[in-house]
Amino acid sequence: MEQELQRLQEEAQQELAALTEAGQLEDFRIRFLGRKGSFSTIMRSLGTVSAEDRPRLGQLANTVKARIETLFEERQSAISKGLAADADRDQIDLTLPGRRPEIGKLHPVTQIMNEVCSIFEGLGFSVAEGPDVEHDHYNFEALNIPAHHPARDMHDTFYVSDSILLRTHTSPMQARIMEAQQPPLRVIAPGKVYRCDSDITHTPMFHQVEGFLVDKKVSFADLKGVLTVFTRKMFERDLALRFRPSFFPFTEPSAEVDIACVICGGKGCRVCKKTGWLEILGSGMIDPEVFKMVGYDPEVYSGFAFGLGIERIAMLKYGIDDIRLYYENDLRFLSQF
Repeated sequence: MEQELQRLQEEAQQELAALTEAGQLEDFRIRFLGRKGSFSTIMRSLGTVSAEDRPRLGQLANTVKARIETLFEERQSAISKGLAADADRDQIDLTLPGRRPEIGKLHPVTQIMNEVCSIFEGLGFSVAEGPDVEHDHYNFEALNIPAHHPARDMHDTFYVSDSILLRTHTSPMQARIMEAQQPPLRVIAPGKVYRCDSDITHTPMFHQVEGFLVDKKVSFADLKGVLTVFTRKMFERDLALRFRPSFFPFTEPSAEVDIACVICGGKGCRVCKKTGWLEILGSGMIDPEVFKMVGYDPEVYSGFAFGLGIERIAMLKYGIDDIRLYYENDLRFLSQF
């Protein structure tokens, strides 16, 4: 029994020296000093020794137990001090300046969309939104594009059924609003549009803003004035504009609108193909046939319409040469805006 007590003390000393966590201390106490621990097991055999050895062994057992308890308390104190020191070292200094969290930013397409809408709202236009999934009637028929019109081939349409499609432009809102309201009207319709097209300057889904104004005695000069104000505010400089004759089924006369190249200022460069001009939108006077479709008298009312691509405006404003960058979600690109 004497040897067992000495062995128990040595084993306890070695284990205590290796302990580093409070949870390990509790496991040690249960195994060595608990009711069913190693020391209690040895003490239960004390009744089997001779009467003359019992006092000496009992005194030795008390000494060993006291020694183990002392070592346990010392180790417990050392670990507690270490934990307290770690806590002090890791404590947050409330006097230090805080870490500023990264703030999310709007996508560049959204930023330009908001800016375009803001400019036209400042010119008295209201904003209207419509469905992405559209009826063939509003997307084509009501805009003077009948079933076999060759202009339909220009749109590369996503059809859901024979009469339902993903809108190819936001112009259907022109017909919808004129059907429901009487002039005077001054409206822009921003939104997503869809076409079967994909390369460095086209995507299957992109964003447009359709705008139109209907009233009595509206002229092409009014259209030129509105678009001149818009381009100067959008690009924050006094850019020259050029109106080139073009064709759109729902406007007559029609014109493509060019601005002096924002890169070279009209002198000619790679971006503008040495012409000094960049195309930004299409426009024209609303065709009388469109007025007849919605029940307006073209002898009384006139108006103009225009449509512009948001990605196109953003590419020109920010100098972006690949439209696919907008949709790759590369934070290195998006964080610049």
